Order: sequence, then structure tokens, then C-alpha cells
Amino acid sequence: MKSRLTAKEEAIMQIVWDGGDMFIRDIVARMPEPKPNYNTVATQVKFLEEKGFLGRRPMANSFQYTALISEKEYRGSTIGDVVAKYYGNSYSQLVSQFVEEDKMDLDELKELIARIEAHRDNRGQ
Repeated sequence: MKSRLTAKEEAIMQIVWDGGDMFIRDIVARMPEPKPNYNTVATQVKFLEEKGFLGRRPMANSFQYTALISEKEYRGSTIGDVVAKYYGNSYSQLVSQFVEEDKMDLDELKELIARIEAHRDNRGQ
């Protein structure tokens, strides 16, 4: 992935992820009040296209935009960056912090272990 999203870019991407392919006017229509003007959104969409997050295809006299990176891919990459930067690439250190700060209880930890084991079992088949 080329770069991180700004808060405004992430808001636009969330709209596209939730709504699928759309035109800039559709993005503006789905934004909360006070809505930014069309040109502001068009500029942000252009940046998202340059960063490789959005692609476009011509339709009549406009362009329809589509996400080139899924929300799951973006979230995974973002978490990976945080773990690399703050936890020395150790996901167990991240989970340990959640446990130590009482943000994850024993039942959640057991569920996580069961998911890891199930994933390993499925991968091995």
C-alpha cells in the first residue's frame, strides 16, 4: 500500500466501500452535513486515485469511481503498521497490552485462541 489515508480521505473511502461504485455527486450526497462542495470532494477523490485507492472509468460525461483496495486490506495494513511501529512486529505484545489494561477478558482471549487454531487447521487441509 502506498500511503495512509487522511481523515477526510478515509471518510470518502468508507462511503465507497459501503456503497460500491459511484460518481462524485453520489459521494457528496452521502456525506454528513455540512456537506463539502463538489470541487473539494473531487480534489480529494483525485488524491485517492493518485494514491492507488480509487480507480475510475468514463461514463457519459463523467467518471465512475471504484475502490481498488478493500476495507479489510486497508485495515489489515494499518494494524500491521501500528504493530510494527509500536510493538516490534509482535502481535502477542499487542494482545498482552489489551489484557493488562483489562480491555480483553479471558473469554475473549480463549475465543481468539480458538479462532487461531481453527484457521491453522483450515490452512493445513
